[in-house]
Amino acid sequence: MPLTAGIVGLPNVGKSTLFNAITKSQVEAANYPFATIDPNVGVVEVPDHRLDQLTEMYQPKKTIPTTFEFTDIAGIVKGASKGEGLGNKFLANIREVDAICHVVRCFNDGNITHVSGKIDPSDDIDTINLELILADLDSVSKRYEKAAKMAKSKNHEAVVEAQALAKVKEALENSQPARTVDLTEEEEPFIKHMFLLTMKPVLYVANVQEEDAATGNDYVEIVRDIANQENAEVVVVSAKIEEELASLDDDDKAMFLEDLGMEQSGLDVLIQRAYTLLGLETFFTAGEPEVRAWTFKRGMKAPQAAGVIHSDFERGFIRAETVSFDDLMEYGSTQAAKEHGKYRSEGKDYVVQDGDVMLFRFNV
Repeated sequence: MPLTAGIVGLPNVGKSTLFNAITKSQVEAANYPFATIDPNVGVVEVPDHRLDQLTEMYQPKKTIPTTFEFTDIAGIVKGASKGEGLGNKFLANIREVDAICHVVRCFNDGNITHVSGKIDPSDDIDTINLELILADLDSVSKRYEKAAKMAKSKNHEAVVEAQALAKVKEALENSQPARTVDLTEEEEPFIKHMFLLTMKPVLYVANVQEEDAATGNDYVEIVRDIANQENAEVVVVSAKIEEELASLDDDDKAMFLEDLGMEQSGLDVLIQRAYTLLGLETFFTAGEPEVRAWTFKRGMKAPQAAGVIHSDFERGFIRAETVSFDDLMEYGSTQAAKEHGKYRSEGKDYVVQDGDVMLFRFNV
């Protein structure tokens, strides 16, 4: 099952407008809460300049980028953890994603209603974080009661689980997300299998007006301060600009970005950061028929990476012939990379690196 990043936030912060731009689709974007009721899932291409350079080098018949999924989840309101505003359904949808892109309203617009009547990024973030924390606290507290009773029997696993749950419970009671808790290697599995909402990695998305897209604003700085405390990242986007860019061809898009003083669209940055947040990296296969980018999970070994292409490649894996993208670009061809000792033959224990250009040898 592919990994997916969920787009969450309060109503009317620009989530659906951003999702429209991400997928170049048209989900409903309306000026009232709960315009999005069922989650919308979209597959997006991952922007990667390396794919363009490989295409220029090999001149293939076709070029195929790699992709991953975004899910647009309806707005959360205060009381979601108690079922307010369709809260249970929304929290269940968040539980299904692997990372969270938290969209925060960082713009003033009298024509777009704010659910709490004021623009306050700090309060908006606290509102959502609190609902996720409360939902997790309910799950952890129930499990802790059972684990604590079992731990009295001195069963080692029960003792370790109770210790782990106690740590997480204390953090949640102090309004800290579960991901901030320092767990031992032995404790981690007991928490991981609970799929807690606040264990998921978070990327903050500061949605600004068009004129602030290149520079940010005071609201963005508030979001950055909060993110720094959580060791999280912030991406600045203007959802309206991104929706306009989505309808342009590459040349017009480049001119528009230049006029705005931007080297890269906020959306491209968002996609790349979300991809990294999910622990995903890219390897390439390249030749005259096809240049293609493939997604793999960071830390994956060569046979498992081969299996991303086809299960037969993993089952009959012999070796991987590989060269790094940087070395290939430096020497200009596979042959030249071989002559300089940069083209390698790797076995089943090789950990694939982001940017590897690979040829798998297999036999089934």
